Amino acid sequence: MGLSATFGRAVAAHQQARAHLHAARQALAQLQPPPDTGETADTVARLRRVGETVTAEPEPARFFAGPLPVRLGWATTVHGDFPAVVPLAGGTHLALDTDARHPAVAALLRTLVVRLLAAAPPGSVRVSALDSAALGATFLPLRPLVDAGVLHPPATTDAEITERLDDAERHARAAQHASGPPELLLLVAACLPDGRDLHRLAALTHAGPSAAICVLAAGYPPRSAGLTPPPLGVATAVRLDPQGYAWIGDPPGHPFSTDGTGLAAPVRLDGDPPPHAVAALADRLGELHRRDAEFGFPDLLPARPWAESSSNGLRAVVGRAGRDPVICAFDDQTPHWLVGGRTGAGKTVFLLNVLYGLAARYSPDELTLYLLDFKEGVSFTEFVPTDHDPSWIPHARAVGIESDREYGVAILRELRRELNRRAAALKRHGVTKLADLPRDGTPTPRIVAVIDEFHVLFAGNDAVAREAVTLLEELARKGRSYGIHLVLASQSVAGIEALYGKTDSIFGQFPLRVALPGGNGVLDKLNETAGALPIGSAIINPSAGIAGANTIVQFPDAHASATQVAALRHELWQARRPGSRPPAVFKGYESAHVENDPTYRGLIPGGRRPLALVGRTVDVDLTTAHFPLDATPGRHLGIIGTSPVGASVLHAATVSLARQHPPGSARFLIAPLVAVADEIADTTTDELTRAGHPVTRLDAAGLREELRKLASQSPDGPGRTFLVGYGMDGASGVLAARDENFKSGLDDLQAVLRQGPAHGVHLLGWWRGLRRLADDIGGSSNRDDVACLVALNVTGSELGMYLGQPDLAYAPRANRALLIDRHDQRVRLIVPFVRPGYEPDDEGD
Repeated sequence: MGLSATFGRAVAAHQQARAHLHAARQALAQLQPPPDTGETADTVARLRRVGETVTAEPEPARFFAGPLPVRLGWATTVHGDFPAVVPLAGGTHLALDTDARHPAVAALLRTLVVRLLAAAPPGSVRVSALDSAALGATFLPLRPLVDAGVLHPPATTDAEITERLDDAERHARAAQHASGPPELLLLVAACLPDGRDLHRLAALTHAGPSAAICVLAAGYPPRSAGLTPPPLGVATAVRLDPQGYAWIGDPPGHPFSTDGTGLAAPVRLDGDPPPHAVAALADRLGELHRRDAEFGFPDLLPARPWAESSSNGLRAVVGRAGRDPVICAFDDQTPHWLVGGRTGAGKTVFLLNVLYGLAARYSPDELTLYLLDFKEGVSFTEFVPTDHDPSWIPHARAVGIESDREYGVAILRELRRELNRRAAALKRHGVTKLADLPRDGTPTPRIVAVIDEFHVLFAGNDAVAREAVTLLEELARKGRSYGIHLVLASQSVAGIEALYGKTDSIFGQFPLRVALPGGNGVLDKLNETAGALPIGSAIINPSAGIAGANTIVQFPDAHASATQVAALRHELWQARRPGSRPPAVFKGYESAHVENDPTYRGLIPGGRRPLALVGRTVDVDLTTAHFPLDATPGRHLGIIGTSPVGASVLHAATVSLARQHPPGSARFLIAPLVAVADEIADTTTDELTRAGHPVTRLDAAGLREELRKLASQSPDGPGRTFLVGYGMDGASGVLAARDENFKSGLDDLQAVLRQGPAHGVHLLGWWRGLRRLADDIGGSSNRDDVACLVALNVTGSELGMYLGQPDLAYAPRANRALLIDRHDQRVRLIVPFVRPGYEPDDEGD
């Protein structure tokens, strides 16, 4: 029974299997194509021929005529394969439902990039890639194109993706107004961005053919649950099935699109382009790209110099974004600029480009320049005359090289005076803007003041920094109305103590930000795109640095075009008005010599009151620092400090007084009392003798006797008497000794200080210590008896205590001195006159 039952089950199973086989054969017969009449095979062959024809390299003139047919792969049928072609560009896009983490999708994106670049005329396609999912790995096989400058490095962070979309939107707006065929922007998203950026990407597909954008979006629609994807514009949809085949549109049995179209055949996607083909394309396009991307110094200049008016603002070409020049303005919208970048980022080159561009575009009647450089460099030396080249830029009013902070404050003071003058002129004419001011023959040029390494101006928190902050804040707030524009440049704008609490009120007036490599500090905290910039490029942001307003520009190196720059400078110099003066030049490292001083050279006998010249004032025009000697008690000069520069200052004061007296009309008593001054004292004596003035040499004892005579009676001899003491402290011991009448030489000295000016007697003395001076003249209570002091290497605290000014801010340093006139209550920083060959080496000299 068991065997029979087993056999019966086997027979039943066999019959069931035969039934399944028969049913399968019938189903297979239904799927087979009808008998081939040759039409289907012919259709496939024709499709193959058409596909191969339309995907051939187009003529350059036809590239922008409309959508470009591009092959995705090969459609597969039982009768053979044919190219699967989709339209791209011309307002059409591509959406793949799988992102580039799938190898087939990544390979297809790379192939499409290569094919579009190969088909397009050189320089007519720019590729921008987004790849946050693979951190840029999707495009690594295309590295030769990146190195050649044809393909930008892919954006991988949220901030970079936002910046690329900002750039795409600007491109779309600019392309719609382009006069000729615009550059095509191929925006390749290896995966979709999130949130708002996804909607911005989708919006670009609706911009139309005039926007010149083609989007390749991988991973659309997003697979997030509950997410309604933003609709795309004219885009070919491609779906990848689990077997790796692609379906284009809406094939039967695979509903995908809503319009009922599609290719009813699976497509084998094309793989990666061969590496040798990528390298060859990079070589060909790289050379053409470099040649086409050349943007030289002449491209910054106008076709005709000095042809534009500055009434409504100033404009300059600062670089190029793609093939388009980028123009920045000084006007009501962007009155002031803030420029940042690390050392070596090209900040100086960028500033020179802007300044030369402005100087070529606007005449000196339309533009005036104030240029300050606080670093150890020569940023602006080519704007001023030198021993090798007498030319200068005629727009330059004042140029500071390695400037002092005090010189910077002097510039700001002059700008404020000019602002107030213009405010009065506007009020007088009943207008509110510079553009409305009548031009009645007196030009009112716009002013651009550039301060490089401006943070030095605010170093510390002393009186100089506080005044600079006050002046800068006023100029930044009011300058736009009066045509005064500021450019502040620095490596960093952080950590400036003097600006605490003022950052927003000052920098808020600087809407235009220029960030060079490493210059993120001038941008918004959320805008970190400047860190990866290459040298020779910058971010231009006219919206105070906020993310979303960046334009990346390339700019040329003016230093690399030295011949062209020199030719432009000479052209502008030759075109200056007759009688134009060169700019006032302050070189912080340069010593001052009385022989080169214009005031000294202009001195002649017969002035109302003689002037003792001691140096050049640290002000805009470097005016001569002098001290008038009249009959007022105390009109004497005291030079204080251990620095041997004191002997040079004393020499300059003496020889300048000699030039103001006819030969023989003034008597000079020269007392070299310290060895360090012997040589300069001998030089002084020789010069006075050659000028025809009587000179008497004194030692300490002779000085004691002369003081006794000068104190007891009117001086003998003609005209004035000048007592010149080199190292007065060297005679203190002799002068302190009392005679048989208990009278000392110091008593006589103090009498001469009080009474001498009324009789034409003046003391010019160098003391090497402030305390010794105080002791010699009878203590600090008698400090007005020497009304003029030139303080060399004396600390500000010591000087302030002596003068009764505890808040006196002075930091002694090489090649600087403080001129104090007690009678006029004036304190000025000066560059003291030194004898050639006696320049100070450091602060202790």
